[in-house]
Amino acid sequence: MDGQEAVASMDQGVTTGNGRNVLTLDEIANLASEGGQSAETLMNVVALIAKRFHTDVCSAYLLEPDRANLVLAATVGLRRECVGNLRMAVHEGLTGLVAEQVQAVSVSQVKSHPRFKYFRDSGEDAYQSFLGVPLIDRGILQGVLVVQTIEARVFSGEEIRALSEAATQVAPVVSEARTLDRFIAPLQERLWALARNLWWSWDHNSSSLFLDLDPTRWSELNHNPIALLSELPLSKLETRATEMMLHSRVNYAYRRMLEYLEDDRTWGTRHAGVLRPHPVAYFSAEFGLHESLPVYSGGLGVLAGDHIKSASDLDIPLVGIGLFYGQGYFRQRLDLNGWQREEYLETDVNQLPMEVAIGKDGRPVVVEIETRSGRILAKVWRVKVGRRDLLLLDSDVDGNAPEDRELTSRLYGGDLRIRIRQELLLGVGGLRALKALGITPGVLHLNEGHSGFAVLEAIRMRMEDEGIGFDAAVPRISREVVFTTHTPVPAGHDRFDAGLVEEHIGPLREALGLSQESLLGLGRENPSNSEELFCMTVLALRLSRRANAVSALHGEVSRAMWTGLFRGKSEDDVPIGHITNGVHVPSWLAPQMFRLYDRHLGTDWHRRSSEAKIWLGIENVDDGELWETHLNLKSQLIEFVRRRAVEQAKLRGEPREVLQRFERVLSPDALTIGFARRFATYKRANLLLTDIERLAAMVNDPKRPVQFVFAGKAHPLDEPGKRVLQQIADLMRDPKFRDKFVFVEDYDINVGRAFVQGVDVWLNNPRRPLEASGTSGQKVVLNGGLNLSILDGWWAEAYDGVNGFAIGTGKTHSNMSVHDARDGEDLLRALREQVIPLYYQRDRDGLPRGWIKRMKRTIRTLGWRFNADRMVMDYTSKCYLPAAGGVSSEFRPNS
Repeated sequence: MDGQEAVASMDQGVTTGNGRNVLTLDEIANLASEGGQSAETLMNVVALIAKRFHTDVCSAYLLEPDRANLVLAATVGLRRECVGNLRMAVHEGLTGLVAEQVQAVSVSQVKSHPRFKYFRDSGEDAYQSFLGVPLIDRGILQGVLVVQTIEARVFSGEEIRALSEAATQVAPVVSEARTLDRFIAPLQERLWALARNLWWSWDHNSSSLFLDLDPTRWSELNHNPIALLSELPLSKLETRATEMMLHSRVNYAYRRMLEYLEDDRTWGTRHAGVLRPHPVAYFSAEFGLHESLPVYSGGLGVLAGDHIKSASDLDIPLVGIGLFYGQGYFRQRLDLNGWQREEYLETDVNQLPMEVAIGKDGRPVVVEIETRSGRILAKVWRVKVGRRDLLLLDSDVDGNAPEDRELTSRLYGGDLRIRIRQELLLGVGGLRALKALGITPGVLHLNEGHSGFAVLEAIRMRMEDEGIGFDAAVPRISREVVFTTHTPVPAGHDRFDAGLVEEHIGPLREALGLSQESLLGLGRENPSNSEELFCMTVLALRLSRRANAVSALHGEVSRAMWTGLFRGKSEDDVPIGHITNGVHVPSWLAPQMFRLYDRHLGTDWHRRSSEAKIWLGIENVDDGELWETHLNLKSQLIEFVRRRAVEQAKLRGEPREVLQRFERVLSPDALTIGFARRFATYKRANLLLTDIERLAAMVNDPKRPVQFVFAGKAHPLDEPGKRVLQQIADLMRDPKFRDKFVFVEDYDINVGRAFVQGVDVWLNNPRRPLEASGTSGQKVVLNGGLNLSILDGWWAEAYDGVNGFAIGTGKTHSNMSVHDARDGEDLLRALREQVIPLYYQRDRDGLPRGWIKRMKRTIRTLGWRFNADRMVMDYTSKCYLPAAGGVSSEFRPNS
């Protein structure tokens, strides 16, 4: 059929091979007006399709809100009493196979197919052939349309096409049936709608709904609403909702989510409209959005997660691109010797808020990348993050070699060959996924160098689209590229040898018209040095017009590090600026503090949290109210730590007396100091142990006791980091420390949230200047905790002398041992002379007035500066809009 015939066919309706219409648009409209209700319309539609298609059965199955099950919604040929009652999982039967693969399935003899499953009550035992096609409305799978015949029938390609086009016409009716006629209960539907958009995770009212449905399972399932709802039959859900009076709360949360999604009176609408047709493509190797979606390891991923959440709140047109890691980062367990052990568990995708991404051709998106050693394929998942989408590429697909099916199974696992293949998939595959979805980005934001290959692919696309050469395409693409570097040490940047680069980039290099040496030169500080490895950060810096570090001090370090790349420029003139990181306020703020701010800062404070004046109201909060709120959060933290400590001890097989000790460990009256982050050696978790006897005297002072809670993971291959972790874990068995030190295993967002909301003091003592920014201490600020930190990263520009505590004066030393010894002494001195005395200085009401004064000052001076809304606004105004050509005026000084 030529193009004109195809257009005519779409105008007139859907036709079979003999030219007869299966269904016309006018007929659907007439059937809708006759039936009134969409359920009746659907029944009329399937009857007409069965007649026109000459089949014995035509059935429509709707996807339930959990998107893991199908329900029979209309049928001709099967038993009518099964409508609304016959359910099947998407992994069951041939109908489930259509939904699972999101493509047509045609079988002439169903009983010979390995996915055949007989549903006894349906009355389908007489039917031999099967043809099923997906029902897709506005790019989202809604259900499955099926025809069956008694005789064995081989459906032709034309017939499959015709039914697929009929499904396209019917899909809006199916979508309406799913939302209006409710083959499932409204309560269940709305809970599932909330669960499938991660907006719930930063809306306390919504998350509390899932907690109240079943508090025990909510905790055991790591706060995964999809897993929770999957376990609850409708009858139990209704009973629990009635007992807890949840119906009105569910309706309220659902209505608020719709209002949030539809609101166009946003900062982004006012300031970033130019990005709407061509959004920002935000690439990151990991995204830390919530503990129930384990595709992150630490700070880089959590920052990316906070970035996309704030982009949603502000309504900045942006789409995230990452990888789906089937086993995530590892689960951590400590053995009886305190040594870290790693476990990798397969994630059940049916328990995650993800959907198959459907391309503009109506098919599931599959990207393909050619390498010298074969092609790599990947499917694409779509995650809803408020108003924004996150796309995750997954290499576990048919057609890949076994090693490539495992390519995206683990985050930061494997050797350099796995690493470069992951980065190829992230950068090149990510950009191709956007194209398949009909998205043309106006800005490429590379969050670290892992995705640097995306720029090469963008250049190739521009060369092809505009018929220009590489040299002409480079400046046109570079002005659209924003690169954020996070690594303050040369050894932390990915580097690959020429053989690995050619194996994986060779086909793309040829498409760019570059020689091997020319391509390699793009990733070398000295392009002519054949001994130099190819560096992803160098590639990104060369091909981006705007590059930034993530704090003021990190900007200085980065400019010094990359002076050699910009020959002829002084260190101060190296074109790397900085935008200091911030954190997403609603994600990290305790509900109790949120309510306190509502009372005193105004109910819309969180929409204006990047404005300094909003936080002035904290000074009007009664000291007793603020302190009582903090003590409640501290008690929650202690209960959390006790519970986790007992669970960990049970798994290790510890004796009963140890379990009993952990049930009572920590005191709500003691100064509680928290430390949670990666156990890289430069972060110096063991700096406290510089003088072990002085530390013992400090924690065991009966009048002014101190206690510590620790958490964090060492990279599986980082033996020195594991030894530092073991040192901390061993303190739990030392009689001098065991009631004052607790290490909480398996650090994740959930553990981090509990820590930052409940500690009195947050300890951060990296070896300056190796902390690029750090954001955990910023989360503590929001909850009224005080920072005790080396003057590095964000704290170097945040500390004003009275809004927390500093360790040392920012001096370093060329001798690492001297540096560490001096910082260790400064840490113990700060604890002994400043932190502990101020905490225990109480008035006649038992309130630490001086401490509370600092709490208020840290909130007032830092809350507005170090939050992700301010950060994303800075990226938008200073990077995205200029890159997209969206600034109304700009002047450049004469050089």
